[in-house]
Amino acid sequence: MEHDATVEGVGVGVSEEGGGTPVVLLRAREEIVPIFVSKDQAQSMQLAIAGEPFERPLTHDLLVEMVTEFGGAIDRVRIDDLADGTFYGKIDAEQYTEDRRKDMVFDARPSDAIAIALRVDCPVIVTDEVIDEAGRPPEQFDQEGGSGEDLGL
Repeated sequence: MEHDATVEGVGVGVSEEGGGTPVVLLRAREEIVPIFVSKDQAQSMQLAIAGEPFERPLTHDLLVEMVTEFGGAIDRVRIDDLADGTFYGKIDAEQYTEDRRKDMVFDARPSDAIAIALRVDCPVIVTDEVIDEAGRPPEQFDQEGGSGEDLGL
């Protein structure tokens, strides 16, 4: 089963590599799914959340603009698998040519998919399998002080 998710925030967490690792927190099915991302990805997401334009288009902005110019649209993004600690995602898109709709699915890193979703305001979907494996109760993040806070990445 699939569930709508919301981006609760981007902050700094503790991963296997140690502290100071950027993390995006997704809320789905009343649980929090933390996904560790690169600093660049975290910054891109934070700019999209804040609605702040960058001086020049970032990669995600460029991709959205190109898809639109080619007659396409991003419909939704999915975080649909987790294997050996690695999350997997997809971008569902559509294109209209000659009055015909063509549906497309692209493999994507979840961080890229989420950064794009934040720009086009499309749904972020997380599967039960991912939530079952990676979901945590929200209280766990409240206790650690990292729930949804912008921690200055």
